[in-house]
Amino acid sequence: MDGECDRMAKATFGAGCFWSVEELFRKVEGVMSTAVGYMGGATENPTYEEVCTDRTGHAEVVHLEYDPARVSYKELLQIFWENHNPTTFNRQGPDVGSQYRSVVFYYTPEQKEMAEKSKEELDNSGKWKDPIVTSIEPAATFYRAEEYHQRYLQKRGQSSCGL
Repeated sequence: MDGECDRMAKATFGAGCFWSVEELFRKVEGVMSTAVGYMGGATENPTYEEVCTDRTGHAEVVHLEYDPARVSYKELLQIFWENHNPTTFNRQGPDVGSQYRSVVFYYTPEQKEMAEKSKEELDNSGKWKDPIVTSIEPAATFYRAEEYHQRYLQKRGQSSCGL
């Protein structure tokens, strides 16, 4: 068990409402834990109510700890890109505001490089008519959201926010 923590890596993604994003990644083999919260803003220890004002600068994110021997960062990026619209600025579906922006927060130079390369490949693929607006930013302090937000959809027997 001693070496298990040494194998874990971190990833943080924002792709709209964090409830659906957490549910998506929670089911991925090799993702050992998920937590929803806030990253990328100026307010320390923001609350959900503060983030919802669109004045803190934080994005709603899912923070993952994963085993890179079981799932690669490249695979996580692919899941991220395939499960939201990366061409809408500060918006996902009916959710509007910078807290719903499409963002990859990276922890290592390798993650930054992989995120930038995958974004460029997707942008050049022709899959989307509009350009990809996803930002790729260095990871900042992760503020865990209030407990009632953790595994929100699972607690309610839902698989997405639309149900």
